[in-house]
Amino acid sequence: MLRNLIIVGTGGFIGTAMRYIVQVQVEKLMGSTFPIGTFLINIAGSLIIGFVYGLAEKGNILGPEWRLFLAVGLCGGFTTFSTFSADTLNLLKDNSIIQLLSYTGGSVLLGLLSVYIGLILAKTII
Repeated sequence: MLRNLIIVGTGGFIGTAMRYIVQVQVEKLMGSTFPIGTFLINIAGSLIIGFVYGLAEKGNILGPEWRLFLAVGLCGGFTTFSTFSADTLNLLKDNSIIQLLSYTGGSVLLGLLSVYIGLILAKTII
């Protein structure tokens, strides 16, 4: 159990650091009121986790430790549902209804599509 906690925690630390770097850089570059950093992070994280699941389904490509590290740790730290929820609330408070609908709808639809694409990529590449 302790070994798994260390594996997940290490992945989570790396994913969280990656999220911070990407979010700061994207928002600095884009300078938009639309939460594009969180949006892109969640879509990329969905693609990565789909790819990891696809590799896991292939059999012995990823061991259980790698799955914990990548799916639970790295993707769990990298993706940002709590930030997504806070961004959505802020768009609602600002009465930015079109941005709110674009953000929430796009996040859900593109997130699902990205998981599926990641899964298909893993199955076709390996």
